[in-house]
Amino acid sequence: MNDIKVLAFDCDGVMFDTRKANQAYYNDILNHFGRPPMTPDQFFYAQMHTVDESLESLFPDPEELQAAHALRRKTGYGPYLKYMEIEPDLKPLMDKYAGRLRFAVATNRTDTMHKVLAINGLESYFELVVTARDVARPKPWPDQLLRVLDFFHVSADEALFIGDSELDEKAAKAAGVRLVAYDNPNLSGDYHIRRLKEIEEIIPL
Repeated sequence: MNDIKVLAFDCDGVMFDTRKANQAYYNDILNHFGRPPMTPDQFFYAQMHTVDESLESLFPDPEELQAAHALRRKTGYGPYLKYMEIEPDLKPLMDKYAGRLRFAVATNRTDTMHKVLAINGLESYFELVVTARDVARPKPWPDQLLRVLDFFHVSADEALFIGDSELDEKAAKAAGVRLVAYDNPNLSGDYHIRRLKEIEEIIPL
Protein backbone atom coordinates (compact mmCIF):
# COMPACT_ATOMS: atom_id res chain seq x y z
CA MET A 1 0.00 0.00 0.00
CA ASN A 2 1.99 2.95 -1.27
CA ASP A 3 -0.72 5.61 -1.18
CA ILE A 4 -0.57 6.21 2.58
CA LYS A 5 0.89 9.57 3.59
CA VAL A 6 -0.31 9.96 7.19
CA LEU A 7 -0.34 7.53 10.11
CA ALA A 8 -2.48 8.56 13.10
CA PHE A 9 -2.26 6.87 16.48
CA ASP A 10 -4.62 6.55 19.39
CA CYS A 11 -2.68 6.86 22.65
CA ASP A 12 -4.05 4.60 25.37
CA GLY A 13 -3.68 0.94 24.47
CA VAL A 14 -1.78 1.69 21.25
CA MET A 15 1.18 4.01 21.84
CA PHE A 16 1.24 3.12 25.51
CA ASP A 17 -0.06 0.45 27.84
CA THR A 18 -1.86 2.77 30.25
CA ARG A 19 -3.84 0.25 32.24
CA LYS A 20 -1.77 0.55 35.42
CA ALA A 21 -1.63 4.33 35.19
CA ASN A 22 -5.33 4.90 34.60
CA GLN A 23 -6.39 2.34 37.17
CA ALA A 24 -4.22 3.95 39.84
CA TYR A 25 -5.38 7.44 38.82
CA TYR A 26 -9.11 6.82 39.02
CA ASN A 27 -8.90 4.50 42.03
CA ASP A 28 -7.00 7.13 43.99
CA ILE A 29 -9.73 9.67 43.25
CA LEU A 30 -12.40 7.18 44.29
CA ASN A 31 -10.48 6.29 47.45
CA HIS A 32 -10.23 9.97 48.39
CA PHE A 33 -14.02 10.09 48.55
CA GLY A 34 -14.35 6.76 50.36
CA ARG A 35 -15.48 4.93 47.24
CA PRO A 36 -14.46 1.35 46.32
CA PRO A 37 -12.09 0.76 43.38
CA MET A 38 -13.46 0.68 39.85
CA THR A 39 -15.29 -2.38 38.67
CA PRO A 40 -14.03 -4.04 35.47
CA ASP A 41 -16.86 -2.40 33.53
CA GLN A 42 -16.05 1.04 34.93
CA PHE A 43 -12.39 0.62 34.07
CA PHE A 44 -13.23 -0.53 30.54
CA TYR A 45 -15.30 2.63 30.08
CA ALA A 46 -12.56 4.88 31.50
CA GLN A 47 -9.94 3.44 29.17
CA MET A 48 -11.82 4.69 26.12
CA HIS A 49 -13.53 7.89 27.20
CA THR A 50 -12.42 11.36 28.21
CA VAL A 51 -11.60 12.14 31.82
CA ASP A 52 -14.74 14.27 32.03
CA GLU A 53 -16.92 11.44 30.78
CA SER A 54 -15.18 8.93 33.03
CA LEU A 55 -15.61 11.00 36.17
CA GLU A 56 -19.26 11.63 35.30
CA SER A 57 -19.79 7.88 35.15
CA LEU A 58 -18.00 7.35 38.49
CA PHE A 59 -19.63 10.25 40.35
CA PRO A 60 -23.28 10.63 39.33
CA ASP A 61 -23.94 13.07 42.18
CA PRO A 62 -23.30 16.62 40.88
CA GLU A 63 -21.67 17.86 44.10
CA GLU A 64 -19.33 14.88 44.32
CA LEU A 65 -18.52 15.23 40.64
CA GLN A 66 -17.56 18.86 41.14
CA ALA A 67 -15.34 17.89 44.07
CA ALA A 68 -13.74 15.09 42.05
CA HIS A 69 -12.89 17.53 39.25
CA ALA A 70 -11.39 19.94 41.78
CA LEU A 71 -9.25 17.13 43.17
CA ARG A 72 -7.98 16.00 39.77
CA ARG A 73 -7.07 19.56 38.81
CA LYS A 74 -5.13 19.89 42.07
CA THR A 75 -3.26 16.59 41.93
CA GLY A 76 -2.86 16.26 38.15
CA TYR A 77 -1.86 13.16 36.21
CA GLY A 78 1.87 13.67 36.66
CA PRO A 79 2.37 11.13 39.47
CA TYR A 80 0.88 8.40 37.27
CA LEU A 81 2.96 8.92 34.14
CA LYS A 82 5.61 6.57 35.53
CA TYR A 83 3.15 3.70 35.21
CA MET A 84 2.71 4.20 31.47
CA GLU A 85 4.61 1.67 29.36
CA ILE A 86 5.58 2.73 25.84
CA GLU A 87 4.88 0.27 23.05
CA PRO A 88 8.37 -1.07 22.28
CA ASP A 89 7.93 -0.81 18.51
CA LEU A 90 6.69 2.79 18.49
CA LYS A 91 9.94 4.73 18.10
CA PRO A 92 11.64 2.17 15.83
CA LEU A 93 8.58 2.16 13.56
CA MET A 94 8.50 5.93 13.22
CA ASP A 95 12.24 6.06 12.66
CA LYS A 96 11.88 3.60 9.78
CA TYR A 97 9.13 5.63 8.12
CA ALA A 98 10.62 9.06 8.83
CA GLY A 99 10.56 11.16 5.68
CA ARG A 100 7.99 8.93 4.04
CA LEU A 101 5.04 9.18 6.44
CA ARG A 102 3.81 12.00 8.64
CA PHE A 103 2.53 11.23 12.11
CA ALA A 104 -0.38 12.43 14.24
CA VAL A 105 -2.02 11.58 17.55
CA ALA A 106 -5.81 11.41 17.85
CA THR A 107 -6.73 10.74 21.46
CA ASN A 108 -9.51 11.24 23.97
CA ARG A 109 -6.93 12.33 26.51
CA THR A 110 -7.27 15.99 27.42
CA ASP A 111 -4.51 17.96 29.16
CA THR A 112 -1.92 15.18 29.59
CA MET A 113 -0.97 14.18 26.06
CA HIS A 114 1.74 16.75 25.41
CA LYS A 115 3.43 15.99 28.73
CA VAL A 116 3.35 12.26 27.91
CA LEU A 117 5.08 12.93 24.58
CA ALA A 118 7.68 15.20 26.16
CA ILE A 119 8.62 12.76 28.92
CA ASN A 120 9.05 9.95 26.42
CA GLY A 121 11.00 11.96 23.86
CA LEU A 122 8.26 11.76 21.24
CA GLU A 123 7.40 15.40 20.60
CA SER A 124 9.56 15.72 17.49
CA TYR A 125 7.88 12.75 15.79
CA PHE A 126 4.34 14.15 15.73
CA GLU A 127 3.42 17.15 13.63
CA LEU A 128 -0.11 17.17 15.00
CA VAL A 129 -1.66 16.17 18.31
CA VAL A 130 -5.46 16.28 18.53
CA THR A 131 -6.97 15.72 21.97
CA ALA A 132 -10.54 15.75 23.21
CA ARG A 133 -10.10 19.42 24.09
CA ASP A 134 -9.14 20.37 20.56
CA VAL A 135 -12.45 19.41 18.94
CA ALA A 136 -16.13 20.00 19.59
CA ARG A 137 -16.82 16.27 19.85
CA PRO A 138 -14.38 13.56 21.00
CA LYS A 139 -14.35 10.03 19.67
CA PRO A 140 -16.56 8.20 18.68
CA TRP A 141 -17.28 11.31 16.59
CA PRO A 142 -14.97 11.76 13.58
CA ASP A 143 -13.86 15.30 14.46
CA GLN A 144 -10.32 14.38 15.51
CA LEU A 145 -9.62 12.39 12.36
CA LEU A 146 -11.19 15.05 10.16
CA ARG A 147 -8.84 17.54 11.80
CA VAL A 148 -5.94 15.26 10.89
CA LEU A 149 -7.00 15.06 7.25
CA ASP A 150 -7.46 18.81 7.04
CA PHE A 151 -4.12 19.60 8.68
CA PHE A 152 -2.11 17.39 6.35
CA HIS A 153 -4.24 18.19 3.28
CA VAL A 154 -4.81 14.51 2.51
CA SER A 155 -7.84 12.46 1.54
CA ALA A 156 -9.26 9.75 3.79
CA ASP A 157 -7.69 7.12 1.52
CA GLU A 158 -4.25 8.57 2.20
CA ALA A 159 -4.40 8.05 5.96
CA LEU A 160 -4.48 5.13 8.37
CA PHE A 161 -5.65 5.27 11.97
CA ILE A 162 -4.36 2.80 14.56
CA GLY A 163 -6.88 2.27 17.35
CA ASP A 164 -7.88 -0.37 19.84
CA SER A 165 -11.41 0.49 20.95
CA GLU A 166 -14.97 0.60 19.70
CA LEU A 167 -14.78 4.40 19.86
CA ASP A 168 -11.80 4.32 17.52
CA GLU A 169 -13.67 2.03 15.16
CA LYS A 170 -16.70 4.32 15.04
CA ALA A 171 -14.60 7.44 14.57
CA ALA A 172 -12.62 5.91 11.72
CA LYS A 173 -15.74 4.69 9.98
CA ALA A 174 -17.44 8.08 10.29
CA ALA A 175 -14.36 9.84 8.91
CA GLY A 176 -13.93 7.33 6.09
CA VAL A 177 -10.41 6.49 7.30
CA ARG A 178 -9.17 2.91 7.26
CA LEU A 179 -8.70 1.45 10.73
CA VAL A 180 -5.76 -0.66 11.83
CA ALA A 181 -7.23 -2.52 14.82
CA TYR A 182 -4.55 -2.93 17.46
CA ASP A 183 -4.68 -6.12 19.55
CA ASN A 184 -8.46 -6.27 19.47
CA PRO A 185 -9.93 -8.96 17.20
CA ASN A 186 -13.47 -7.85 18.08
CA LEU A 187 -13.13 -4.66 16.07
CA SER A 188 -14.19 -4.42 12.44
CA GLY A 189 -10.86 -3.06 11.29
CA ASP A 190 -9.55 -2.95 7.76
CA TYR A 191 -6.39 -4.52 9.17
CA HIS A 192 -5.54 -6.27 12.42
CA ILE A 193 -2.18 -6.20 14.19
CA ARG A 194 -0.84 -7.39 17.53
CA ARG A 195 2.24 -5.16 17.57
CA LEU A 196 3.08 -1.93 15.84
CA LYS A 197 5.93 -3.43 13.84
CA GLU A 198 3.29 -5.34 11.86
CA ILE A 199 2.51 -2.04 10.12
CA GLU A 200 5.47 -2.93 7.90
CA GLU A 201 3.33 -5.70 6.41
CA ILE A 202 0.65 -3.15 5.52
CA ILE A 203 2.85 -0.30 4.30
CA PRO A 204 5.93 -1.74 2.57
CA LEU A 205 9.19 -0.04 3.45
